[in-house]
Amino acid sequence: MSDQPSAPAPDPDAFEANRRYLGSVAYRLLGSFTDAEDVLQEAWLRWQSADRTTVADPRAFLTTVVTRLCYDQLGSARARRESYFGEWLPEPSVSTTAAPASPAELAELGESVSMALLAVLEQLTPAERAAFVLHDVFAVGFDEIAATLDRSPDATRQLASRARRRVKEGGRRSTADPAEHRQAVEAFAAATARGDILGLMNVLDPEVVWHADGGGIVRAAARPVFGADKVARLVLGLVAKWLTPDTRIASALVNDLPGLLFHSASTGAVEGVVGFNVSPGGRITDAYVVVNPEKLTRVTPITVTS
Repeated sequence: MSDQPSAPAPDPDAFEANRRYLGSVAYRLLGSFTDAEDVLQEAWLRWQSADRTTVADPRAFLTTVVTRLCYDQLGSARARRESYFGEWLPEPSVSTTAAPASPAELAELGESVSMALLAVLEQLTPAERAAFVLHDVFAVGFDEIAATLDRSPDATRQLASRARRRVKEGGRRSTADPAEHRQAVEAFAAATARGDILGLMNVLDPEVVWHADGGGIVRAAARPVFGADKVARLVLGLVAKWLTPDTRIASALVNDLPGLLFHSASTGAVEGVVGFNVSPGGRITDAYVVVNPEKLTRVTPITVTS
C-alpha cells in the first residue's frame, strides 16, 4: 500500500451545482423555459471560457452572467411578443404532486412567482424586472444587482421600488390563503364539469378577467374577457364545443398554486393548463389559460392506468 496521501476529490463544477438556481432566475426574468434554456447554454459556454482563478464567488458570477444575458434577451422578446397572435402568457410551471418543497429546494427556486405576477412583470422595463426579480424573489443584495446592471445601488433601489409600484398598479391582486385558493379552484372545476353557470358565477369575482394563450395554433380568446357573466358563458361554451368524452380535468400546481390541467384520458397528453388568482374570500379574480402546445411541451403527460 502506498504511503502517499490520496489526491483530494475535485469540487463539483460550480455551474452544474448552481444550474437549478440559475434556471429559476432565467425563467422568472424571461417567463419562458425555452428562452431560459438558451440563456443557460450561453452562460455555460462563457463559464467554460472564464478564468475561474479570478472568480471568488462562482454563484454571484454566474448570476451576473445569466442576468445580463436575460437583460439582452428581454428587448428582443418584447418585440416578438408585440407581434404575437392574441395574448402572450408565460409558460406555466406545472407539477401534479402537492409535496412541499424542502428548504434547500426553496433556496434554489426562490420565492414563488404566480402566473398573475409573471404576466404583470411583462409590463416592466428590463432593468425594473431584473431589479425586482433578483431582490424581491431571490433576495440578492442591491450592491450585487447594481454591479450586474451597471447602475449605482441607489439607482437600483429606485428601480426595484418603481417595479413594486408598477406591479401593484398593474393589477396584482391580494391572494387568498392556500386552502381558500384550492377550494375555489375545485368549485370552478366541479361547476365546469356539470355545466353549472350559477355554480361558476358563485365562484367568480364580478370583475374576473379571463386570459388565454393559443398562440395562433389553438383557437383561444384573442383578448382578455372581463366580467363574471361573460367568463362563465365563455367557459361553458368552450366546454360544449371543445371538450370530448375523452377529456379529463385534473388538479395540478401551476406556478406553485392550485390550478387545473385538461388532458386526454386515453393518452394522458396535456391539452391545456389553467392558473388562477383567488382573492381573500374565495373568488377567482383571474384565470390564465395556456393551450398553445408549444408552451406545454415541458408538462409531463398524465399517467394513464388501464
